[in-house]
Amino acid sequence: MIPFLLTFILALLLYLLLTAGSGSMLLWSPSELVAGIALSLLAAAVARNFLCRSGSFRMANPLRLLLIPLYLLGPFLLEVTKANLDVAYRVITGNIRPGIIRVQSGLKTDLGIFMLANSITLTPGTITVDIDEKSHDLYVHNINIPDGWEGRSGVEDRELFSIANLPAWIRRIAE
Repeated sequence: MIPFLLTFILALLLYLLLTAGSGSMLLWSPSELVAGIALSLLAAAVARNFLCRSGSFRMANPLRLLLIPLYLLGPFLLEVTKANLDVAYRVITGNIRPGIIRVQSGLKTDLGIFMLANSITLTPGTITVDIDEKSHDLYVHNINIPDGWEGRSGVEDRELFSIANLPAWIRRIAE
């Protein structure tokens, strides 16, 4: 029952956000509210096992959800800014050493791996190419492989980021 309720609330909040301003009663018309409730019930019936398949409801904690905007506006923004400047420097100078490296994430949850892979991919100059399903290691193409990384079997996830420890933030949010 809890996965159904969580999915219903999430779907209804998303529906209300997307239809805000469609009526006069608290920003929504009565028919819009009825349609939102009906569609959210249908979505909850269909997708309840998808959103809560692990049986863990840790992401229903509002404090964890508040960490996401802090993560995006703080450490992630700093890393993206630094990476943009680095890529601009490398484009101007031509100083690149591209390659694929194995990143040992140590993350246990699908959400944590998803967030790390997307944080890497959204950072200019890097892209997550593959994820090892068993070890949760990521294969990352990097525009510039630092000296000494060629012979290593893998690098720690925190070594990819020089300003902020993004993996630590992701662990606080997702694990």
